[in-house]
Amino acid sequence: MKKIFIASDHGGYTLKQEIIKKFSNRLNFKDLGTKSSKKPVNYPDYAHKLCKNVAKNKLNIGILICGSAMGMTMAANRHKKIRAALCYSVKNTKLSRLHNDANVITLGGRLIDKNLAFKCLNVFLNTKFEGGRHLKRIKKI
Repeated sequence: MKKIFIASDHGGYTLKQEIIKKFSNRLNFKDLGTKSSKKPVNYPDYAHKLCKNVAKNKLNIGILICGSAMGMTMAANRHKKIRAALCYSVKNTKLSRLHNDANVITLGGRLIDKNLAFKCLNVFLNTKFEGGRHLKRIKKI
């Protein structure tokens, strides 16, 4: 069964809360923290926690949000079975799923408009991996 995990640092907290509010009527999120935008925290702690959970089942999806999405992406991609994609447009989000079978989306809470983030998340959740010629490339990661 697919689970959707979400986590942020303080820089991504506000966008995380907006996403939960917008999608909670149709998605069941497992919120792994942080719980405030006021207290600075270390983004790798949240990326590692989320990735350990996502890697338990190939159907799981992760959403990571920090100020720029750079740090979360770097930390997440250190994990086996994780393909984290820094998403900033509908097109690059769609390609991250179609061609790269990304299982974690990373968003920059200080860089992306919340409505664009919502569109990207919708695309991420509803786009399937194409497989085919892309599968052999994924296996090389």
